[in-house]
Amino acid sequence: MSTAFQTRDRLPNSFRNYTPRLPEQDNSQGQPNYDERRRIALQHVDDAPFTIFHVKACLVAGIGFFTCAYNIFAIGIAETMIGLVYGTKENRVGQLTSSQELALKVSTQGGILIGQLFFGFFADALGRKKMYGYELVIVILATLAQACAGGGEAMNLIIMIGIWRFIMGIGIGGDYPLSSVITSEFSPKESRGRMMTSVFAMQGFGNFGAALVALILTQAFKAQLAGTTHRLESIDRCWRLLIGLGAVPGCIAAYCRFTIPETPRFTMDVERNVQQAVKDVDTFLRTGKYDVDPDSVILLGRAPTASWEDFKRHFGQWKNFKLLFGMAYTWFALDVSFYTLGLNTPSMLKSLNFKSRDCPDYNLDHSYDILFGISRGNLILAAGGLIPGYWATFFVIDSWGRKPIQIMGFTALTILFLAIGAAWDQLHQNIDGYGGKTLVILYCLTNFFLNFGPNTTTYILPGEAFPTRYRATAHGIAAASGKLGAIVSQIIFSVLKAARTCDSPSEDSELASQCCNDPDNFVRSMMFAFAAFALTGAATTLLIEETKGRTLEDISNEDQDNFISGPGPLELGSNDRVNESAESGSIKLERRRASTSAHVMP
Repeated sequence: MSTAFQTRDRLPNSFRNYTPRLPEQDNSQGQPNYDERRRIALQHVDDAPFTIFHVKACLVAGIGFFTCAYNIFAIGIAETMIGLVYGTKENRVGQLTSSQELALKVSTQGGILIGQLFFGFFADALGRKKMYGYELVIVILATLAQACAGGGEAMNLIIMIGIWRFIMGIGIGGDYPLSSVITSEFSPKESRGRMMTSVFAMQGFGNFGAALVALILTQAFKAQLAGTTHRLESIDRCWRLLIGLGAVPGCIAAYCRFTIPETPRFTMDVERNVQQAVKDVDTFLRTGKYDVDPDSVILLGRAPTASWEDFKRHFGQWKNFKLLFGMAYTWFALDVSFYTLGLNTPSMLKSLNFKSRDCPDYNLDHSYDILFGISRGNLILAAGGLIPGYWATFFVIDSWGRKPIQIMGFTALTILFLAIGAAWDQLHQNIDGYGGKTLVILYCLTNFFLNFGPNTTTYILPGEAFPTRYRATAHGIAAASGKLGAIVSQIIFSVLKAARTCDSPSEDSELASQCCNDPDNFVRSMMFAFAAFALTGAATTLLIEETKGRTLEDISNEDQDNFISGPGPLELGSNDRVNESAESGSIKLERRRASTSAHVMP
């Protein structure tokens, strides 16, 4: 079968004549030595030099991750545009209510949480290849549906966008475990950290891309936004284009994802088809090509199988449970701050006094200044903190290790959040001078250490740990824990923001009067809360084992001796046929259709 991964590109000279030597038999009767062939095949994957195949795997995963990040963070700017057109916030025109803003943000995170659990489980049950690509189709369709959403007497626009963002979130959630696990299972052990970081770093470029597109659209419609005619229509076009363009890179990546090969580890350890996995390793490492013969004869071996009882047995051991708990909680502690800051950048920019000097008021008459200031601010924060943080991690993750980077990042965040919270009042007293500049610098530093720290490592570590049969499931559980933290913190942020703003304060309310004098005071309280979670994240990281330079099998905490043995009883499909050889005693399954699957019974 021809795939996008078939290539005749020349490999480096050091690898052109690379030929894995895999034992075909272990005795005179012709019985395959499954365990030895598996061990040597995995060794060749772990020790392989970096080739064009690895580059393509990173690009396919990375472009999809760019798409997902773009669509997550574009709403931070798009909600301002939507508010200017459809907002009816109490005594103002041009803003969404707090509940409407919350619905747009939490709906995405809720969908992501479900998608991470769903796709994580089925990636282990059905295969990485069978699930990969469908999550992007969901993202593409839901993104286009958002851009075309309309309202009416019987249909609320904000609710419709929220529904489509929830569906989009399911697809985005599926990308987390799939991209992480596929990249880790194809990677050589010495460059695994850099390969996974290069994929995840596309999150920063997705954030940057959303801000850049918003800035370009703002400039393209400048005449209409700054004028008095066709202003609302132009803003309406801007947010629809901003959201809709997020589907373009996804369309590019979707085809390649459908043609990516199954990982050899899943083929061996879950499907137990050692023969096919050995062939795959030999083929794609040596030639960069991947072919599947639908009429091939398959020999299946015995290996540990996934089940609820086996899951409880494995994670019931403290050495395994502490890894899952440590990775889940550290992701939770991270996302409490990461998504609160990332999804509320316009509010944070306002608190930092980082806005256009020509925009004294937030209303429709200053549409251009508002959108230009928000887009420019997002660009600067992404370029000044987010992207450098990802690539700082890229350069040192395989030398320093994952655990030291995560502890360092959480510790730096604790200090920075405490510093911002403690100095908030003093810096705000001179917000137009050194105070505002200092806050912007501190805010950029927090973005830097979020990514040169736990935001990257919490994505990488679950993709390396755990047995192959539970790797995607466990990654989904850890990632979903993070999104739970994002949802909780977003709700708290929205409630505090609504309580501390001054839309219509009562004259006899001392608290309301105080809020009007310092409407951004709630940000200081949030910084102290972020510092507390960052500190607990650093402490919980101590439960996690270092994975640098280790094979995935070593990290799995399972005995690899005699992990897979000779053929066992077969569960057959209606189009399968068993051939038994009396001479060798081997059992062969002939699969007549490419779509037919066979499983060894436990």
